[in-house]
Amino acid sequence: MAEPRYRRVMLKISGESLKGDTPFGIDPTAVNYLSEQIGEAVELGVEVSVVMGGGNIWRGEAAESRGMDRATADYAGMLATIINALALQDGLEQQGIDVRTQSALQMQAVAEPYIRRRAIRHLEKGRVVLFAAGTGNPYMTTDTASALRALEINANVLLMAKNNVDGVYDSDPNENPDAVRFETLDYMDALSRRLDVMDSTALSLCMDNQLPIVVFNVFEPGTMANILNGQTVGTLIIGRD
Repeated sequence: MAEPRYRRVMLKISGESLKGDTPFGIDPTAVNYLSEQIGEAVELGVEVSVVMGGGNIWRGEAAESRGMDRATADYAGMLATIINALALQDGLEQQGIDVRTQSALQMQAVAEPYIRRRAIRHLEKGRVVLFAAGTGNPYMTTDTASALRALEINANVLLMAKNNVDGVYDSDPNENPDAVRFETLDYMDALSRRLDVMDSTALSLCMDNQLPIVVFNVFEPGTMANILNGQTVGTLIIGRD
């Protein structure tokens, strides 16, 4: 078997991916599917870490727009990511995968505290590590958390899993049938054109540290394994030569 292109990856999963076909909450079918995709990566010998979003349960910005204090709303969103991490943890364990959940908020009854060196050790032992509660700070998105944690654990790539689009386009493909998908994209172009990749803080962090990003549709079976095997899938965001 050929060596995978990436040895250690950070996978960002949005909360929307966990709701599947339901209007909100967690769909067990979606959880099982995502667990299987992660399992394929583990079978390739790849060290997998995951940052969970929480938008299927709670959105801090939406709560703020209705008058809630922003910091309080963001902390509630962090709790939503912990719920999602526990759901995915269970799905992975049902696949026979060894997994550990670490939380940026102290919640010892259900998750380990986030400790960088312990997370790296789990990965070296072949365990999947789920990072919950974002960075533990309000005003910071889970996109930013995924970039930060990826750099902290020395990941080789940040995989941005989408559930309704197969890469980065020059306009919204769900609204414009003539939208063009990029196979490769420069960080600065993504920033200057305000393309829908991730928030600007996360993208700038990746750019400053030359961390490659792959944006792909996680609900196309086998895509994650194909990326790890070196195939061109979705959109690769890297710096200029």
